[in-house]
Amino acid sequence: MPEYAKTPEAVAALSEEEYYVTQQSGTERPGTGALLANKEPGIYVDIVSGEPLFASGDKYESDCGWPSFTKPIEPANVAELQDTTLGMTRTEVRSAHGDSHLGHVFPDGPRDRGGLRYCINSASLRFIHRNDMEAAGYGSYLPQVEDVT
Repeated sequence: MPEYAKTPEAVAALSEEEYYVTQQSGTERPGTGALLANKEPGIYVDIVSGEPLFASGDKYESDCGWPSFTKPIEPANVAELQDTTLGMTRTEVRSAHGDSHLGHVFPDGPRDRGGLRYCINSASLRFIHRNDMEAAGYGSYLPQVEDVT
């Protein structure tokens, strides 16, 4: 099993927006994320640590302005924490090994797929296309990647 961790080099390589989102618990503007409309088959990994987070087959259009997923591809890589900022109580989602802020999870997702909506910032993710997964070290996740319809 690969080891995933935040390194100074990975943090230094982040763009200003990626740093703001992942390291300062920020949020990208709705509708602006580079991965919002992505419909290619593959997986989404933490931009800092590389740990696998979500599969393309679990991505869906929620019309919230951010990429939305029904579940993590590797639940142990996603930490959920209580977030009481902005005068409300929400559940923050962070990468377990990289400690990157990813977004939030809400109980208003598709009922037939578990009922959860992982609302995730594109700036916290790196997409690995199915054709590149083996070479990038993610071959064991290929059986979990489906075509997006």
